[in-house]
Amino acid sequence: MKIFTIAASLVLFISCTGSYYSNIYHPPQPNLQPGEEYETITENTFLTPSEYPLSTFAIDVDGASYSNIRRMIMDGRLPVKDAVRVEEMINYFNYDYQQPKNEEPFSVHTDIGPSPWNPEHQLVQIGIKGKEIYADDLPPSNLVFLLDVSGSMGSRDKLPLLVKGFKLLVNQLREQDLVSIVVYAGSSGLVLPPTSGDQKEKIISALDDLYAQGSTAGGEGIKQAYKVALKNYKQEGNNRVILATDGDFNVGVSSTSELVKLVEEKREQGIDLSILGFGTGNLKDSKMEQIANNGNGNYYYIDNLLEAKKVLVSEMGGTLHTIAKDVKIQVEFNPQNVKAYRLIGYENRLLADEDFNNDEKDAGELGAGHTVTALYEVIPEGVPISNNLLPVDPLKYQGQISEVQSKYGNELLTVKLRYKNPNEDQSSLITEIIYKSEDTDLNENLKFASSVASFGMLLRDSKFKGNSSFEMVQQLAKESKGVDENGYRAEFIKIVELAELLYKGEAKN
Repeated sequence: MKIFTIAASLVLFISCTGSYYSNIYHPPQPNLQPGEEYETITENTFLTPSEYPLSTFAIDVDGASYSNIRRMIMDGRLPVKDAVRVEEMINYFNYDYQQPKNEEPFSVHTDIGPSPWNPEHQLVQIGIKGKEIYADDLPPSNLVFLLDVSGSMGSRDKLPLLVKGFKLLVNQLREQDLVSIVVYAGSSGLVLPPTSGDQKEKIISALDDLYAQGSTAGGEGIKQAYKVALKNYKQEGNNRVILATDGDFNVGVSSTSELVKLVEEKREQGIDLSILGFGTGNLKDSKMEQIANNGNGNYYYIDNLLEAKKVLVSEMGGTLHTIAKDVKIQVEFNPQNVKAYRLIGYENRLLADEDFNNDEKDAGELGAGHTVTALYEVIPEGVPISNNLLPVDPLKYQGQISEVQSKYGNELLTVKLRYKNPNEDQSSLITEIIYKSEDTDLNENLKFASSVASFGMLLRDSKFKGNSSFEMVQQLAKESKGVDENGYRAEFIKIVELAELLYKGEAKN
């Protein structure tokens, strides 16, 4: 394994495929829960290096998709396909990567092994681990809680859960931290002026006084929250609006494009935005994800109090403190060794190739201690490609250059990463070459991540899932559960088992 230094935890799987297996599972597509909205996802397909030698995208550390899927499965229904974002499922879990050993914000790790869902595939893992920062060592925070108290937030899994979750965060705050609370329903208002983090009873009392009523003027609330954040701006500190809502903005500035434009303007002033989604039956997932992606923040879905603890306590440093911004990945594939490749997930994080070197282009943010995972599926040169995998026929006249054959014969691909330090405008570049390998085993990190990826493809009924099965997913996860201090991997195994039962039950109807 090679270790490099950077700032995030990114795992890149490359699956070199030969024959294409027939689809084993065809999960029925459930009806979309009334009131919930998801962005349509058109899966990435295979591309040939002769036509598309570069693949470029922004990192994504959001975990909302997994906890939302968990909520649906626990409720007794399979998730709608467009709720399944495979990269977010993988990124929900932490992996055993070493900390950076120097002053860089993150370390990078690579490994290669065979693909579980196709024996002729290879998985290439690129793991990025963000530097851990103890809570006491975090810079002072200027936090504005922007809380939706409209009528749609009245159910137990919305405002009452929101209040309990934010109390957990309040108990972690220090004297040097500031908290303000802005609420919005038919209109917005400041219910708690900037208050020191050591005045916990005062902050908690303000939370306890909240109740749900009225329509949802989310746009006005966001404007007021940013105004409060800017007025109390902390130089060299963490200035952030945390929006908690079911996403149902229906008064004032409410369209996704208008809200995205608003948060883009404010991020340039040094105010980040994170979003916590709550509730069932009215969740505007697509809107919240886009707003967070453009607000230099993250999007989480809180389905229970333990998830609130995970996001706001256990992973508070990553949730609140950015250690690297505008993190972008660009992969160049060697046509001598790669016949075709496919990026798994990240469909809504793709960038134009020229955006990689453009420091004006916004990309993903990496928090303290965070890990990030990206997946590619690759068909190696010399392996047949099934006709239903490529969108067009292979080109006839794209021969290989002898210089490439002789000079780079053992190289599979080159990975480049760009990132900026939080207070800088010029990016730094990291480059790593991944070589061909005959490894026949998967390490623990790669095996567990591959089980999550396979599960995501099953839930999406992806035509690229090969011989994936629920049994295979469970076996891989059990073999790679590891220490699992918080029980997240054990819970995943139970979720897979329940999803299989739901599939079999629905398939009989």
